[in-house]
Amino acid sequence: MLGDKSIVTKIIAISNQKGGVGKTTTTVNLATALAIIGNKILLIDLDPQGNASTSLGIKNPMRKKNIYQVMSEGFGINSCIALTEIPNLEIIPSIVDLAVIEKSPDQKRNSILKEQISKLENRYHYILIDCSPSLGTLTINALTAATSVLIPVQCEFLAMEGLAHLLNTLNLIKNTTNKRLYINGIILVMTERRKNLCIQVEEEIRREFSDLVYETTIPRNIKLAEAPSYGKPALLYDTKCSGSISYMMLTKEFLSRDKNSLYLSSQNLKNGINI
Repeated sequence: MLGDKSIVTKIIAISNQKGGVGKTTTTVNLATALAIIGNKILLIDLDPQGNASTSLGIKNPMRKKNIYQVMSEGFGINSCIALTEIPNLEIIPSIVDLAVIEKSPDQKRNSILKEQISKLENRYHYILIDCSPSLGTLTINALTAATSVLIPVQCEFLAMEGLAHLLNTLNLIKNTTNKRLYINGIILVMTERRKNLCIQVEEEIRREFSDLVYETTIPRNIKLAEAPSYGKPALLYDTKCSGSISYMMLTKEFLSRDKNSLYLSSQNLKNGINI
């Protein structure tokens, strides 16, 4: 399938080295919202847990071509793309075997995903990569391939410490394998307005990172947690729940940032963090 030369593909890694912070939920629902309004989307499930694949109704990924075969067995990326039930949204599923790559660091493997994505010939408006909850080989592949990174952060104790570790890694990637990488933004997820700690953490993150932080926040919401068990994004499972409404607002803000090319230099960050 030849690419549309009018399409300039944006490759976005959704990353946080900590698990359970809404990374996959954000990836799946942002991808869904973008597809619904007409963008051609590819979601790459680069997490061995395969939660993004499950959330989009992919059954028995072991029997399908998947990202493990792309990363370790030399399969062409085009042959491993699967359709979803959502028009304009395609996926490369993950399987648990992908964890083997994470446990076997090899610098020669760090650019495999970038090389494979280059073969897609502008077929998609956006490629979203759901990263592994670590800073190993898989995430380095994603950040090396990406044009930008989205960072979901839970408003909890030690959130700032986790952000510092991730920003250091992003700085390393930018200075070595991917000079074009920039931060699209930080998304505050699982927020609970009634909890003082949550409010205090949000205030601290906004004070520290200013315009990097999305105005839209994603609340803790039972429907967001239920949706994957039905093989659906929350946006399809319950369009009227607070989580779905928040992700639609987030998508609108995301597109506004993308339209305005929000490239962020070290001058936009405080305390000398350079990316």
